[in-house]
Amino acid sequence: MLPEDYNDEEEIEEPIFEEAEDAIGPLPTLELSPDAIFERLGLDAVVAPSDETEGEAEPVEALPPLEFEDSVEEVGVLPDPFADEEVKEPVEERAWFIVHCYSGYEHKVRHNLEQRIESMGMQEFIFQVVVPTVEEIELKDGKRRTVERCLYPGYLMVQMKLSDDSWYVVRNTPGVTGFVGMGNNPTPLRAEAVQRILRRMESAAPEVRATFKRTQKVRIVEGPFADFIGVVDDIDEERTKVRVLVSFFGRETPVELDFLQVEKA
Repeated sequence: MLPEDYNDEEEIEEPIFEEAEDAIGPLPTLELSPDAIFERLGLDAVVAPSDETEGEAEPVEALPPLEFEDSVEEVGVLPDPFADEEVKEPVEERAWFIVHCYSGYEHKVRHNLEQRIESMGMQEFIFQVVVPTVEEIELKDGKRRTVERCLYPGYLMVQMKLSDDSWYVVRNTPGVTGFVGMGNNPTPLRAEAVQRILRRMESAAPEVRATFKRTQKVRIVEGPFADFIGVVDDIDEERTKVRVLVSFFGRETPVELDFLQVEKA
């Protein structure tokens, strides 16, 4: 509480600092010399220019550079239990695998596997079952007909996500003898190999199939040499051409024909 005779308009005298100085003497100066500052910083002092240095001062040693680690180890953070979005695990990619089966039963095995996929609810793991085939034209009994030929007899392609369950379903399908791969680890087909097979299957024009072999007797069914009997001398699969040796007056003459112009004799 302020005294009754207190007047805030009166000036307050400040003799405190003067009395303290008289009692303890003058306060020491806090200024440091340049040499003292450099010494505290661990630096060399600047030397004044002399006659020997021709007016040049020695350089001051620079502070050591700060060094940082190239990589900082990241500290794991626990997931937020109240986060709106759930953390999704990466989805495994589907791939094509080759399955071995009994030769001549490719379509039967495909039918059996498709039934197992449906009955066991594996549609989300096994997607497609394909027997690689191409359409061909062959000549039999003087008639042309289109037939379907397996590109790889004894094999079919399965597109699936590989897991223990999907492997079990495919491997235990009647007629399947195993996957192509090392042991129980199937080897997936490369993407470019799959595209090449599928493009060949989707070819619009059916291929012409040769139903004969070299040195085999054939009968010419079309052209100026119709009904002549000859021997197959050479077969050109790419051009679908065959060279037949036909006998004229005791001499063999080569004649080039299309596959569809000859048949087995």
